[in-house]
Amino acid sequence: MRIVLQRVSRASVSVKHHTPGQTAKRVEKARIDRGLLLLVGIGHGDTPEIAARLAEKICGLRVFSDAQGKMNLDIAQASGDILAVSQFTLFADTSRGRRPSFIDAAKPEDAMRLYEHFVSCLRARGVHVGTGEFGADMDIELCNDGPVTILLEEKSEP
Repeated sequence: MRIVLQRVSRASVSVKHHTPGQTAKRVEKARIDRGLLLLVGIGHGDTPEIAARLAEKICGLRVFSDAQGKMNLDIAQASGDILAVSQFTLFADTSRGRRPSFIDAAKPEDAMRLYEHFVSCLRARGVHVGTGEFGADMDIELCNDGPVTILLEEKSEP
């Protein structure tokens, strides 16, 4: 799994609904104030155990400032929320040519199950989690706080 974590002062995700012959309509799916935006990529071989470990890691990361301005608080201590958005393009392979290949991304049906498991693991830790719509065309709006952007990656053992 690959996750891009961004500390935000606010973020929202809207789903684009396309109707033939009409302009795409945007419908807001979720919005958070202070918290974390997670772009979540699922690859071949990723497991529920990996998803659970990353959820635990994210909930425990001390990336919010305390009263002294030091990054010392986790998401719960900061009373923050999480916005988790599926992002298969995190597994883009650009090593050949100019068109990215997504062969390393998990199949959509497998990725959706694991993404939903990951979100449930976050929620089980008492964090409010908003989500996008898996596989949909989405717009994400955010205001980076810091900025703090961290790449988390965990692979299955061969």
